Amino acid sequence: MTAEALARSPLEERASDLETIGARLLPFLTQVDLRVDPVNADRSPYALPLEPNTSVEHEGVATLWLGPDEWLLVGPRGSAEDISSALGTAFASVHHSIVDVSANRVAIELIDEDRVETLSHVCSLDLEPPAWIAGRCAQSLVGRAHVLLEERADATRLFVRPSFAGYVVELVLAVRKVRGDVRA
Repeated sequence: MTAEALARSPLEERASDLETIGARLLPFLTQVDLRVDPVNADRSPYALPLEPNTSVEHEGVATLWLGPDEWLLVGPRGSAEDISSALGTAFASVHHSIVDVSANRVAIELIDEDRVETLSHVCSLDLEPPAWIAGRCAQSLVGRAHVLLEERADATRLFVRPSFAGYVVELVLAVRKVRGDVRA
């Protein structure tokens, strides 16, 4: 039995709740953390946004700014080795760190049109345009859970620690119930 066969999302049994809150699970996305001096950003095979709290996507790999010298590269399931190898080659001659953190966070994608309104009840970030538009990302709290948010053209991704994933779903579900917009 391989590790892949043993992989299990903490939200695997919550498909109906995810549908109720207008979300979908993005199981087992590749997540690679890169630390490197930003003066070397042009060496990267993936675009590294240098503006705080921004993200870019190129050829299926999203790069999220986490700090002045840190990025999270998010790719399709199973691409960690390819992404890490490409980064390792690109930064071989400079001080850097590349860590596969794919198991560190569960990815949930909110897809309803009112997702920002829903999140605004449990997150202190300014989630209204022009502050929050596609290409933005931020680390914040959703309720009491540390979450990395990424705004995309048609969805908001939430990256949350596996132990808090159910809590975040319950919190968003509670907001929807209070607002009276829970689907049957």
